[in-house]
Amino acid sequence: MIRSYLREYSIWYLNYAIVSLAFLLTFYLYHLPLVYFINSLILSLTILLITSLILYWRFHQKLKNLHHFIYVKEPRNLTMLTAPSDLVYKEILKKLLQEQSDINLQHKTQEEQLQQLIKLWSHQMKVPISALSLMAQTGHLDKEDVQRQLLRLENDLSRLLNYLKFSQNQSDFRFEKCQIRNILIDLIKKNQVFFLQKDLSLTIDGDWEIKSDKKWLSFVFSQILDNAIKYNKKGGQITIKIKENQILIRDTGIGILKEDIPRLFEEGFTGYNGHEHQKATGLGLYMAKKVLNNLELDINIESQIDQGTQVYVTKRR
Repeated sequence: MIRSYLREYSIWYLNYAIVSLAFLLTFYLYHLPLVYFINSLILSLTILLITSLILYWRFHQKLKNLHHFIYVKEPRNLTMLTAPSDLVYKEILKKLLQEQSDINLQHKTQEEQLQQLIKLWSHQMKVPISALSLMAQTGHLDKEDVQRQLLRLENDLSRLLNYLKFSQNQSDFRFEKCQIRNILIDLIKKNQVFFLQKDLSLTIDGDWEIKSDKKWLSFVFSQILDNAIKYNKKGGQITIKIKENQILIRDTGIGILKEDIPRLFEEGFTGYNGHEHQKATGLGLYMAKKVLNNLELDINIESQIDQGTQVYVTKRR
């Protein structure tokens, strides 16, 4: 600490020594009584000592407060920073503290959202597990029903894992040539039990070869198809039209409120339909939008109540 103080104020003591030597030389050259010089030197040294003690105390307190700020992230007594140069540091420290506070608040909010999300997903997963457990206990195992419950579990778990990847910036993209039609047909086959359950008819037309990430494209279309099935009417229809640079997925479902459409891609937003079904997490379309941004694709939604919904995925220009 003393060494740091001397480095900080070394120029003061050097100037004092130079001035004292200059006075001594003056007294010597003009043959002045040295007793006056000695008395003046003693007085000035006394003043210098008192001043040094005060400065050292202030220097010690300032370093102590700065160390407290650095390691504890709290301003203890930054009012001691009064020098013009110190005021600049003071503003920088306040800014850093505010930024750190904002980051901490953001992390806390994300953690709370994640906890709520896990609770919600845990509740959703309990439904198919309870259904499977009941079938096992009663001995009435319906093959299609078992398949539906297992597929629900798989889809929910997939969404949760992909959301965790995104929230921790661990998403990996591997670009390769892939056929959009094949990706959608695979998803349709995988979800055929849900089509049969609601007696939905399906038409798919066209194809598009694109260089993209097959796994993440499949994830995006699974979210869109899941919504088209979930919010469709019994006996409804899903139409898929694929052409160069655009995919259209249209359903004849319950539709979306006009005021909800601008907020569909917000994190956690469920809207009227989500509240009605009580199964929405508000993350499917949010994650789809984020993935498509990384794949340089856009998504737009048009909808009317009781008329159905159209989802467009297009190549970004």
